[in-house]
Amino acid sequence: MLTLKSSRIIRILSSNFIMAKIRKHIIIKGRVQGVWFRATIQEHAMACGVRGWVKNTYSGNVEAVFEGDEEDVEKLIRWCRKGPRGAIVNEVKVKTEEYSGEYSTFSVKYSSW
Repeated sequence: MLTLKSSRIIRILSSNFIMAKIRKHIIIKGRVQGVWFRATIQEHAMACGVRGWVKNTYSGNVEAVFEGDEEDVEKLIRWCRKGPRGAIVNEVKVKTEEYSGEYSTFSVKYSSW
């Protein structure tokens, strides 16, 4: 049972809790094109509040930039190691970059090779 005093402490603690914002640049290799990888990443990213972009590369990989709370970005990277049904992920390269906060949403980029 929460008393007025204990609920006030919880509010103070939660308002002082700040998640670290991070940025990761991802390259996903394997059978990752033609299996709805980009669309599914976008759904997962938007559901957990991660911002950035995803695109197919000419070499057959999927490339993405994720920005957001550390826990959410790491969760999305874990999902990328499996991918959607039909994908075969052989490797996920993760590069840490400086957080910029430049994205307001998560988008799919389309290449014009």
